[in-house]
Amino acid sequence: MAHFDFEIAVEEQDQFNNALQKLEAGEPLPYVLGKWEFFGLEFEVTKDVLIPRPETELLVEKALAWIKKSPDKTIADIGAGSGAIAISIAVNAPDAKILATDISPAALQVAQRNAKKHNVQSQIEFIECDLLPTFNLQPSTFNLICANLPYIPTATMRELPIYGREPTLALDGGSDGFVLFRRLFKLAPDYLTPHGVMLLEIESSLGGQTVDLAKSFFPNATINLYQDLAGKDRLIEIVFP
Repeated sequence: MAHFDFEIAVEEQDQFNNALQKLEAGEPLPYVLGKWEFFGLEFEVTKDVLIPRPETELLVEKALAWIKKSPDKTIADIGAGSGAIAISIAVNAPDAKILATDISPAALQVAQRNAKKHNVQSQIEFIECDLLPTFNLQPSTFNLICANLPYIPTATMRELPIYGREPTLALDGGSDGFVLFRRLFKLAPDYLTPHGVMLLEIESSLGGQTVDLAKSFFPNATINLYQDLAGKDRLIEIVFP
């Protein structure tokens, strides 16, 4: 509208009309565009991955703050999706070595393309597995474990506008939202170094319950609950002795 002298090609008009139809049908804008911004970086997104959200930037901020103080920087990003967390950390911490896992091969393909786009593929190893590749992983491998696991209770998820529009595999946390948390809590300590740290994004309405669950597994750990910019519970930090 600002440039009436500019003529739109037929192909461009068709692309616009197609995108508009997708939006009117309820497809999220990032999927229509095929890209979205996170932590100041542009990421490819497809329907195989969760759309990166600004709330998750809190996890990256806490991870980078920890990395600055730690001499060892061997990190696991569990449930990598588009690779937004692992890649954002790698771009801002060039000396970090990261294992990024996901159970979805299609999601890992997107993450690998994003890593190449931001020239951090040499810092990140991508592995398809369920949580961690325990078949060839040595104990006490990681100093930091980050995870943005599916954490929405199934019944709650089915009432949300995103249900059916973003991958259920990346959203559904089981009947109480903690199915994968319990599995990770049983598994992760064997692969963390002494004084290691876990950072986990959480369901905002389950902050207190998440802390209680973590305390039941790790009574000797220091557990901190952090809020996002909207003041909602968003992240727990578990610091091991």
